Amino acid sequence: MDFTLALCGIGIVVLFMLVLLMGAIRIVQEYERLVVFRLGRCVGERGPGIVFLIPIMDRGVRVDLREQVREIPQQTSITKDNAPISIDFVWYYKVIDAASTVLQVGSFEAAAMYMATTTLRSVIGGIMLDEVLSQREQINQMLRTRLDEVTERWGVKVTNVEIREIIPPREVQEAMNRQMTAERVRRAVVTESTGTREAAINVAEGEKQAAILRAEGDKQSNILKSEGEKQAQALRADGYAAALEKIFTAAKTVDQKTMTLQYFETLKSIGAGASTKYIFPMEFTSLMTSFLKAKE
Repeated sequence: MDFTLALCGIGIVVLFMLVLLMGAIRIVQEYERLVVFRLGRCVGERGPGIVFLIPIMDRGVRVDLREQVREIPQQTSITKDNAPISIDFVWYYKVIDAASTVLQVGSFEAAAMYMATTTLRSVIGGIMLDEVLSQREQINQMLRTRLDEVTERWGVKVTNVEIREIIPPREVQEAMNRQMTAERVRRAVVTESTGTREAAINVAEGEKQAAILRAEGDKQSNILKSEGEKQAQALRADGYAAALEKIFTAAKTVDQKTMTLQYFETLKSIGAGASTKYIFPMEFTSLMTSFLKAKE
């Protein structure tokens, strides 16, 4: 009986030791760190891999080092010009100091969400409505900077902030739709007028080019005509010169008798006419005298 009780006691002790041993061994993943507290005092980070804790004395808190994303639900904020606007966004963060994340804030998730909400309202409150609608990237940068300034002391780095949706008041949406319609009409009118202007310019340019080509053709035609007339006149002049030269050469061989005979032929032609009066040059009498003397 005593031996059985002893075995039971030994078994209980062994089981208790196994439980303590299993509680003392922790497996920490590559993306995790274990913040160890010994008798309430932080003794640093452990991991990754197998981490041994002293039973009863040590307590470990796991911290995930991976980049996390959290959604901030739709919030109604008042812009600088007193326009209510609904905005929701997501923000990305990463733990860079696991010990500070555990020691500096009690509930990081809740604190970060409330901090993001108040920061959003603070940022939107200093911006006009038109700027909120048109400068989303600048607002993202301002939110990231503000959140990073607060979460830095918690050992957390805010890596990015992205606004997902901005919902302006209904009156503003209607005004934006009217403005968009007017802008599209204006662009259509501008495009049409630009097309008309370019078409008129193209037509005028074509007419100009055609007039230039016609003028150039007329010029070339006139030049060719002038050149042709010049060459024709030169040829006629050459012909006249050759004819005169032949006449002059032939005239050198003509004597007084030949001239007298030519005058007689002329008189014969005159006599065949109907005229009753004739006018003779004085040279004709001298030619007749010479001819009569030659005949005698």
